Amino acid sequence: MSDANDNQDKPEEKRFGILPHPAKTNNPADLNQEPKEGGGLQGGSANAYDLPGVYIPDAQIANSLEKPKSSDELKAEEAKLNS
Repeated sequence: MSDANDNQDKPEEKRFGILPHPAKTNNPADLNQEPKEGGGLQGGSANAYDLPGVYIPDAQIANSLEKPKSSDELKAEEAKLNS
């Protein structure tokens, strides 16, 4: 009778199984699905695969940016900050 009581006191052991990978081929594009709500690389409005490409500013914006500093100017700035 003590064996029956021992089995009731022990918690049930967790079981884990291995599921197969959903890919049928080695092509990652086969796994792409419609964007899902809730996030991830394919989530709704922030789909990482639908980027417009490189942004090239128009001439007005490009001309208004400060010119890059030369190596000598950068070294002088570094020395000033490190002193």
